[in-house]
Amino acid sequence: MGFIILTAVLVIALISPIAKYVVEKYVAKYLVRQITMDWVYVNPFTGYVHISNLKVYESKNLPAISNGDSIFFSAKGVSANMGIFKLLFLKTIEIEEITLDRPKGMIIQNKNDLNFSDMITLFTPTKPRTKPAMFHFNIMRIKIIDGEFYYHEKLIPINYFIKQVNLDSKGKRWDADTINAQVSFHQGSGSGDMKGDVTINFKSKEYRLDVSVHKYDLNIIEQYLKELINYGSFTANVDADVKVRGGFNTEENFIASGMVAVNDFHFGKNSYDDYASFDKLILAMNEVNPKNHKYLFDSVSLIHPYLKFERYDYLDNMQMVFGKNGVNLATAYADPTKFNLVIAIARYVKVLVANFLQSYYKVNRLAIYKGDLKFNDFAISEKFSVGLNPLYIVADSVDKNKSRVKVSFKSGIKPYGNSTLMLSINPNNSGNFDLQYHFNRVPATMFNPYLITYTSYPLDRGIIEINGMWNVREGILNSDNHLLIIDPRRATRRKNKNASWLPMPLILSLIREGGNVIDYEIPITGDLKNPKFHLHQVLVDLIENIFVKPATGPYRMQVKNLETEIEKSLTLKWEMRQSTLSPDQKKFVDKIVTFLKDNQDASIYVYPNEYEEKEKESIRFFEAKKKYFLLSRNINDRFLSVTDSLIVDKMSVKDSVFVIYLNKHLNDTMLFTIQEKCNNYIGSAIINAKLKQLNKEREESFMSHFKQKTIANRVIFSAGENIIPFNGFSFYKISYHGEFPADLIKAHRKMKELNNEVPREKYKKERKRNKSALSDIQK
Repeated sequence: MGFIILTAVLVIALISPIAKYVVEKYVAKYLVRQITMDWVYVNPFTGYVHISNLKVYESKNLPAISNGDSIFFSAKGVSANMGIFKLLFLKTIEIEEITLDRPKGMIIQNKNDLNFSDMITLFTPTKPRTKPAMFHFNIMRIKIIDGEFYYHEKLIPINYFIKQVNLDSKGKRWDADTINAQVSFHQGSGSGDMKGDVTINFKSKEYRLDVSVHKYDLNIIEQYLKELINYGSFTANVDADVKVRGGFNTEENFIASGMVAVNDFHFGKNSYDDYASFDKLILAMNEVNPKNHKYLFDSVSLIHPYLKFERYDYLDNMQMVFGKNGVNLATAYADPTKFNLVIAIARYVKVLVANFLQSYYKVNRLAIYKGDLKFNDFAISEKFSVGLNPLYIVADSVDKNKSRVKVSFKSGIKPYGNSTLMLSINPNNSGNFDLQYHFNRVPATMFNPYLITYTSYPLDRGIIEINGMWNVREGILNSDNHLLIIDPRRATRRKNKNASWLPMPLILSLIREGGNVIDYEIPITGDLKNPKFHLHQVLVDLIENIFVKPATGPYRMQVKNLETEIEKSLTLKWEMRQSTLSPDQKKFVDKIVTFLKDNQDASIYVYPNEYEEKEKESIRFFEAKKKYFLLSRNINDRFLSVTDSLIVDKMSVKDSVFVIYLNKHLNDTMLFTIQEKCNNYIGSAIINAKLKQLNKEREESFMSHFKQKTIANRVIFSAGENIIPFNGFSFYKISYHGEFPADLIKAHRKMKELNNEVPREKYKKERKRNKSALSDIQK
């Protein structure tokens, strides 16, 4: 007995180092890879094998992939139990269990070459098997404990890995078609984890997947995006709890149910300047079955989406990212030999969308909550900005079998205004729909950047209201559209070399009606692709204004004078960079001084409303042009003469020589707007100091009249408030405490009488609904 035990020990003691030698010398030579290990234990009697600290190096025959010095695969320990009885008597190689302890694997790709391509070729039969196999092969259990697996793609490049990989599988018998495994892992370079139960049938090429995903970081998308974009930043993560079954034979062969949510999506110029983002996109699926053309969703919700579109002198923000007309995407999409995950996803989505449109679909609730859409136009002389926020779009029960789907749209308009839209559409025919829309309380001054660019005249008053009804059948349009602009009033002309000129005083006199409104009904008919605008009523109104409106001239002048008197009693408007009172403003302030001296119990509160964004834009433009002007003419003085100031003021910020000068001194390709370039050229600190000094000079100019009469203590200045004013200009809001000026009271009474007369009484409700800045101040 002792001899048997001693013999067994000697066999084990001898066979273990022999096995280590054979693997390191002959197996390594066969695989063309260096293999090392600390020690090997082999028990031929029980079939147990253990390899400690296994390392398999990269092949030296693949220089395009690696140099052979790095590790292809390693494991702290590899253990296996083999069934000796079945091997000897049943001609079956059966591994009862194989365990990989803390394995690390490396996949490296260069174009179509992989760091294990040679091994695939090595183990691929050159001829199809014609005889039955001599041995059967079973693996009864496979375990991976705390693994790490890396993927490097050299061309793009991509660096990605997963960690804490754990796998437990019952393995596969030689006569079975399926393999099942429970897998879990964590994202390597980010946050999140994933676990699932996977079953694959190798014969039918079908699979089943039950997966749960928690806040899994999608940073790998950003790596693939870098090949497609000129610049930019991307972040997002995903949650999911889905069940999928399908086949590998076609893209559309799957059935899915459960929930998928993409969270904290951000894409933009950089990590703090988004072009597009959302808090959460949730797809709650009852059944998604492309093969059988069925898409059933409990809900599709998009929470707090944000989208910013900007026009520049050259291209827009999206074309700056993806190339002119999306050339970067088109180039990558046209190259089928080069894999890009983003393009692959785009192709797959395209297939599903085409399938979706041909399928039966139902969404119990489709909604967008708290949307924020922004449009900025930097291609004109001044920045134009408008937004929809908060935006809500809700559609209940979107069902292809229904004859109609109703969608409601409601949003605020930034900086001012509201919008509502109701859509009823045939889900089977987008050419059949009914649409009602209404935009109100939109300030006409918001469009001053366009008015200045194309007419030279801004507005400082006016409210826009637009509403209409569209009925479309088979693409044929029949609509009524109503445009109403209440109390439009032009401001002083801006003389600038970049601005075109139109005779706005004449144009306004022709298009305004007696009640100081622009009121037009504009029907649109015809095909959606070629609509016809019916301007008959517009032409009639123009003719009527030419021949009829002159009779109401005295009435309109009286209204205008009263509006001006009331407005000047309650506000003091500041032109851009204006630091001292104009002669008319001095007369107005002197009237307040006289009123306070005559009414000892009266006082006024002054509330500065500062249009900081526009004031800074004006300052940065002027200071940049001034600096350019001084340097280009070799003038060393810090201060400009009056004549030179006028020259600088009229100089266009879009002047090609000036822009070239800025680009030369900045040398920053990521500055797309003239505002950014001027700001960087002058410096934010200087611009902020100039604005602070400007506000101080305005206050001193205003207060000097009261100080001269020693009544400054009855003028209380509030802290300045940074707003976007309704009238498009910074202003002082003046509130009277105690007595009110008799002229102001009289003007209010007379204005009320005039509002009730025929020309203005017609629009009394509209004026009340679309409250102007002046009416807000008077409240």
